[in-house]
Amino acid sequence: MSEEVIENVKKNATYGADNITVLEGLEAVRKRPAMYIGDINVRGLHHLVYEVVDNSIDEALAGHCKNIFVTIHEDNSISVLDDGRGIPVDMHPKEGRSALEVVLTVLHAGGKFDKDSYKVSGGLHGVGVSCVNALSTYLKATVYRDGKEYQQEFSIGIPQYSVKEVGTTDKRGTKIHFKPDDSIFTVTVYNYETLAARMRELAYLNRGISITITDERNKDEQGVAFSENFYSEGGLREFVSYLDKTRQAIIPEVIYMEGVKDNVTVEVAFQYNDSYNENIHSYVNNINTIEGGTHVVGFRRALTRVFKSWATKNDLFKNLKTEINGEDFREGITCLVSVKVPEPLFEGQTKTKLGNSEVDALVAGVVGEHLEYFLEEHPKEAKIIVNKVILAATARAAARKARELVQRKSVLGGAGLPGKLSDCSDKNPAACELFLVEGDSAGGTAKQGRNRAFQAILPLRGKILNVEKAMEHKIYENEEIKNIFTALGVTKGVEGDEKALNIAKLRYHKIIIMCDADVDGSHITTLILTFFFRHMKELIERGYIYIASPPLYLVKKGNKEKYAWDDASRIAAIKEIAGEGKEDSVHVQRYKGLGEMNAEQLWETTLNPETRTLKQVTIENAADADQIFSMLMGDEVPPRREFIETHAKYARIDV
Repeated sequence: MSEEVIENVKKNATYGADNITVLEGLEAVRKRPAMYIGDINVRGLHHLVYEVVDNSIDEALAGHCKNIFVTIHEDNSISVLDDGRGIPVDMHPKEGRSALEVVLTVLHAGGKFDKDSYKVSGGLHGVGVSCVNALSTYLKATVYRDGKEYQQEFSIGIPQYSVKEVGTTDKRGTKIHFKPDDSIFTVTVYNYETLAARMRELAYLNRGISITITDERNKDEQGVAFSENFYSEGGLREFVSYLDKTRQAIIPEVIYMEGVKDNVTVEVAFQYNDSYNENIHSYVNNINTIEGGTHVVGFRRALTRVFKSWATKNDLFKNLKTEINGEDFREGITCLVSVKVPEPLFEGQTKTKLGNSEVDALVAGVVGEHLEYFLEEHPKEAKIIVNKVILAATARAAARKARELVQRKSVLGGAGLPGKLSDCSDKNPAACELFLVEGDSAGGTAKQGRNRAFQAILPLRGKILNVEKAMEHKIYENEEIKNIFTALGVTKGVEGDEKALNIAKLRYHKIIIMCDADVDGSHITTLILTFFFRHMKELIERGYIYIASPPLYLVKKGNKEKYAWDDASRIAAIKEIAGEGKEDSVHVQRYKGLGEMNAEQLWETTLNPETRTLKQVTIENAADADQIFSMLMGDEVPPRREFIETHAKYARIDV
């Protein structure tokens, strides 16, 4: 965390009940939870934790907290403990009850609306902990403050008693322990990896803060729960190195810059590697702005301007036969842009795009000033980067030609569709599904078993190109990828951005990857996912990409049969079908591939919307997804082996 931020904070400001501002009540949260936390599925469940942790991070940003402890308990309840000042417990001057109760039961109530308490805050809307309370069957708040320990308990947001003093203590801080309401959430089991990824990210974004996460559901032989501590002295520098650890850097060190202008703290770190992808991850007050915003615009503008000016001055573009544009300066870059803004304006409740117009110029100013100095002081590294830019421009021209050949077919409509595509009769994209099926055999079965009205089948021959290691023009020369482009009807390139995806003529709003339920099938699924993540990310962000879940087993005895998707359900199915009889009388068929099922079985288990299970592909953490795809599909073997060994028990890829 920057010293400037600490200096700008009134460390000794009084933080009491009169700093808590109340804006409105809490009535609607349980009726419409998705409005406040995104959804009531996996994402919303984990978002509850982030809301509570954000309060502790805000205390850290204000200079009052150094340690945060997150615990997943055996019953999937969560506790978050910090060593901040502790939520005030004195009487609120307007509400006539304790400030703690106000914070936990009133929407838009909190110290972050009082500028003397928090200079910057991640939880902009102030709904965080009160929403968590409303959506929990149980919540217990413990406050360590002024040498005393206080507590108050709640059930679905309703106080069970007024705050009470329960003892003395030499600690300070706040502990929130809550159990999500299973009558609201469709999923109530926390994923450790998801929470750990966010805690790691927060540690990098706020250097000098220690965040420990413990999973009491996972204990060793001595009964010690699995725990990880995330702490970073290097901050964004170390974050870039972490993201790029499976890529080959082309310059020795991460380029880092920091500055404060008009009370906005700007931090930028980036590295160039030998890949062909642009990976820019941006944050505002620790919120991952996945759609970018004015801070990203400012960075890109300064990067292009300064590099172009320096290279032109040094006559490095003299032999280039194509025009340079901004994309070329960002090929092979891994960059983190983090800004701390006192009053951020986000586009929409989801906080995915920064709208403050003044931040563009502030970021551009900080980046421009530091980058000019870097180029003058490091001419050798500067020339290496410019040489990569020149190669990128040349490759972009080749890619444009290859892309245009593919896209001419795509814009022709039906006449230009791939020969292997068995299309559906419905022409409404919102109603149509495209199955990308591994192999001609399974594709043939899928064509027989599908509903021809709204389900299209595109068989893919073998493993598609690994786009993680391929130049862009090579991608458009790959037959299977060309077929995907033309079948979908999408094109690449809009005015001002040749790599932008144009989905105006997208023909299907459900694109379902359907591969065998074995190791090879998982590899092919990952190759296809890598292609979508790197070249059609907008389809993932819009929720159009899914993974089919074909069964692994058919358990059968006489005319009784049941499908099983894993070993646990296979064992349960055997017991159920055997009944009072012997289990060895039950026949178990292991499906080695989709082609082993007949059309009727494939429809019943994998194609029929009434009975199938689809996994929607989402990007909860873009930086983590970037690092995972790079590691899985890159050249470095040891990190991939370590990842597979660690995650083998999950038997699937979480994106």
